[in-house]
Amino acid sequence: MKIVLLGAGQVGATIVEGLHDEHDVTVIDLDAARLQALSYRFDVRTVRGNGATRRVLQDAGIGEAELMIACTSRDEINLVAGTLVKKLSDAQTIVRTSNPEYIEAWQERQIDVDFMVSSELETAHAVSRTIGVPAAKQTDVFADGQVQIVEFDVPRERAEGAPADFGHVVGLQLKEARIPADSKVASIIRGDRVLVPRGNESILPGDRIIVIGSPDAAREWGRIMARSEQRVDDVVIYGAGATGLAIAHVLLDQRIRVRLVEPREERAREVAEELPDARVYAATGVDPDFIERERIGQARAAVFAMREDAKNLYAATLAKVHGLGFTIGIVHEPISIEVFEHAGIDVAVNPRSVTAEEIVRFAHDPRIRQLAMLEGDRFEILDITVRPESKLVHIPFKELPMTGSLIGAIVRDGAAIFPHGDDQLEPDDRAIIFAESKRVAEVEKAL
Repeated sequence: MKIVLLGAGQVGATIVEGLHDEHDVTVIDLDAARLQALSYRFDVRTVRGNGATRRVLQDAGIGEAELMIACTSRDEINLVAGTLVKKLSDAQTIVRTSNPEYIEAWQERQIDVDFMVSSELETAHAVSRTIGVPAAKQTDVFADGQVQIVEFDVPRERAEGAPADFGHVVGLQLKEARIPADSKVASIIRGDRVLVPRGNESILPGDRIIVIGSPDAAREWGRIMARSEQRVDDVVIYGAGATGLAIAHVLLDQRIRVRLVEPREERAREVAEELPDARVYAATGVDPDFIERERIGQARAAVFAMREDAKNLYAATLAKVHGLGFTIGIVHEPISIEVFEHAGIDVAVNPRSVTAEEIVRFAHDPRIRQLAMLEGDRFEILDITVRPESKLVHIPFKELPMTGSLIGAIVRDGAAIFPHGDDQLEPDDRAIIFAESKRVAEVEKAL
């Protein structure tokens, strides 16, 4: 597929990394240094210029392109470029935006592009999924919420208050462990090694595991891996900017109590008017007296969504000192993810990564309905429709060849099935598959 990509920033670079092997990618940007860095790392063509102009788009070959992605940090440039492309070619257009009003206008068909992605909304949904399984490092849902993929760090020791069945799963061979029903261990990551979870393999303290299962099974896994069995029903959000506000909206819709901490008094007042069901503080949130007085440390979880990674890290660390058990940090620089994890922040969410992940799926095989990336894009989860002519149909799962991938679930006639050895793939099934990223092309061909 020929793809024209407008924007060589962090989102654009992540998209290029996910697409350059299988597609002919041309990148447009005004910044020559960014373009040079991308062309040095990847086999892509670059065009320097304003991608919201007819001439530059034509220089990039938009007339022959099948897909155009506008993902700069400026909404108006993305919108102008997407609108121009609809006039200049038959390419499908994907536009990134940070303005919820543009999303609403697009949903009402007032903006003529094929798809819009909001970094703030994608981040809010990622946070919401994590809060639903608070022990998870990362989680995503597939098949209209019937299948959930969850990544856990296995505690190095069972904490006081943790459920007793931790010992019924960790340290035993998988064939003997009490794995929650309707779930499979897709991968065991031990240091730099990736282990295939066969029956004689064990989950050990300190491992990182990836699980595919039903939402009930995901919650059961979360209960086993968590420090306690308390449900998250009270969340503090630091930062009432666009991202913090989007997170608050999503959590309030789930009937979770929300408290917002915003240092700008005028912004705090605006948000309080927009969210009458939330409690909003005009405060920095890092004053020890404030933390004690408002019992921030007693909240079930807190999300740190301020604009600077350093402020988020400091505020999250301080809240942990005051007793907060579960912290989610919004990070804006990729290196911050590792820093947050080393500092003891439970989950780090990068808005640019979750946005890129949502966009990348449009350039895969058209049979792929959804895609998620895990472990720094080392693995992918695919929701792909099985072709009638696939050689894998009508073969029991226990007889399928080893391909380095795992079918965690099947969606048949709209219902999720968590298969066992005697189950078979049928034509037009939707298979939810875990695979190494380098093997995704093979999986697509096999199915």
